[in-house]
Amino acid sequence: MSRYRFAAPLITALFVLFPIAGPASAMSDLVVRESKLGVKESIDALAKAVEGKGMKVIARVDHAAGAKTAGLEMRPTEVLMFGNPKAGTPLMEANPEIAIDLPMKMLAWQAADGKVYIGYTAPEKLKTRYSIKDRDEGFKAMAAALLGLSEIASGSSK
Repeated sequence: MSRYRFAAPLITALFVLFPIAGPASAMSDLVVRESKLGVKESIDALAKAVEGKGMKVIARVDHAAGAKTAGLEMRPTEVLMFGNPKAGTPLMEANPEIAIDLPMKMLAWQAADGKVYIGYTAPEKLKTRYSIKDRDEGFKAMAAALLGLSEIASGSSK
């Protein structure tokens, strides 16, 4: 037994220091789907869909462009921040700390294999993270909206 006593701590340390790579890690709070579109096209489609549903685009962040200004190279990676005060405000009233995760964000990135993915934080994870127990309908509506938006952003739905 003594020759294996370091095995478990070593394996645990490897997972902490070198998390499982890939877009759909079981440890992630993200809902991830592959996109049929490029990163820019995915975020363009998302922004159009967000505005079409009466929500507001808050910001668009092009991380690859930011990296380029620092003399660095990065695969295409963009985040769109968007929101609906009617949906978000009741959640922030229940626990103001959720405001760090609102407005919602959706990420599009190109992986090392060239595939493009769309990801967003699962509303159920936010509900758990902030111990919000009395706003189930709001979280269900958010989940449905994000699912529909991710389908549009990934080119899976029009």
